[in-house]
Amino acid sequence: MTNYKNHTKAQLPEILKSKLARVKHSIKEMRRVAVAYSGGVDSTLLLDIAYSVLGNKAVAIYAESPLQPERERKEVLNFTRKLGVKLLAFEMDELKHAAFKNNPPNRCYYCKSLIFSKIKEIARENNIQFVVDGSNYDDQIDYRPGVKALREKGIRSPLQEAGLTKDEIRKISKFRNLPTWDKDALACLATRIPFGEAVTKGKLKMIDKAEEELIHKGFRNVRARFYGKTVKIEVRNDQVERFSDKTLYNEVLRSMQSIGFCNIEIDPMGYRQGSMNGRDL
Repeated sequence: MTNYKNHTKAQLPEILKSKLARVKHSIKEMRRVAVAYSGGVDSTLLLDIAYSVLGNKAVAIYAESPLQPERERKEVLNFTRKLGVKLLAFEMDELKHAAFKNNPPNRCYYCKSLIFSKIKEIARENNIQFVVDGSNYDDQIDYRPGVKALREKGIRSPLQEAGLTKDEIRKISKFRNLPTWDKDALACLATRIPFGEAVTKGKLKMIDKAEEELIHKGFRNVRARFYGKTVKIEVRNDQVERFSDKTLYNEVLRSMQSIGFCNIEIDPMGYRQGSMNGRDL
């Protein structure tokens, strides 16, 4: 069970206790679950709850993909090991499928269809009927074509079913001392490439390296948008002003040029979740 951490002494508000109880109840009713685990805020809380309720009757399934930053894979391995939950990882290369690689507006639908078909297959092989994912209540408002694929595959979303918002998930995660409670929002690397431009491993690697450089310099909520030889950079809005430091600006420019970009553009408004619906999901 969840024995690698101690819960805080602070109490959850009654509304969050009620929603948390609903999540636990629905998971308990399923008896055995496979959690589609990404390492993000939502799926980490869901996995933590599922394991605390079901023990070894809950497993994590993770897709190792070129769309995910290498740092995320390491965090997935580290968290599941500390939690003690069984991790079933598989390799997925969405770029082998033209419907995804060609980068249409509903790219996310094809991606989710591929991934969750494999996750359901692995779940069946392990005699697990229910697959659950970390979708939350706010996801119903945002533009998310991948949701259609989840519904087609019969994936359950306990956090969403309980009405938990992203902010509430962070509060419960903090209460449970999860390391992801204040983690930046995640989105696959393909969301940095404009629709209609082919997604390639070369571009994904450049994006990943660019974002690693920005994170290394202390930036949060980073996005390195790929526009050919130009990388458009978004960071948390209260950090944008850091680029007024010419020394830092030039350091970032040189690091981006070493990756293969010629120019950089800084978004003056910073990263805004949902501001690029249809591209940054």
